Amino acid sequence: METAKFLRGIPLFKEVRDADLARLAAICEKEVHREGAVIFREGEAGDALYAVLGGTVRISKLTPKGGEEAMAFLEEGGHFGEMALLDEAPRSATAIAHTDCRLLVIRKSAFLDLLKDEALASQLLLVFCRTLSQRLRETTDRIVTLFSFTRHNW
Repeated sequence: METAKFLRGIPLFKEVRDADLARLAAICEKEVHREGAVIFREGEAGDALYAVLGGTVRISKLTPKGGEEAMAFLEEGGHFGEMALLDEAPRSATAIAHTDCRLLVIRKSAFLDLLKDEALASQLLLVFCRTLSQRLRETTDRIVTLFSFTRHNW
């Protein structure tokens, strides 16, 4: 599948102009991970955004007792790690190849070079803000549900 066409199907990039999408596609790399392989660990420095070309990726958080709590399962077209392109904070979760998977990767250094183009930067940053805002709302809803469940079961 052509990289630019694949990127167009990802919500982060659906509104990007064709010429800019081609520039994004040009900086993409591909990785293959076998089932069970750790793509990155919670707490590590982040340096890339990933999109699933094929297979399934599990996004997990460590529990206080040392276990793993799956937060999401991402399949073709799913993306993760975008916060690493915008901040210096460590990874907030662990990404694991739930099945054999193929990933499209955008490295932070290459992404930041593209953002020197102000028009592209404003397009991408607005979409990133919308995406992060949506994820924050979803997290808030989960917390409210968990709090409500916990309160009723005491």
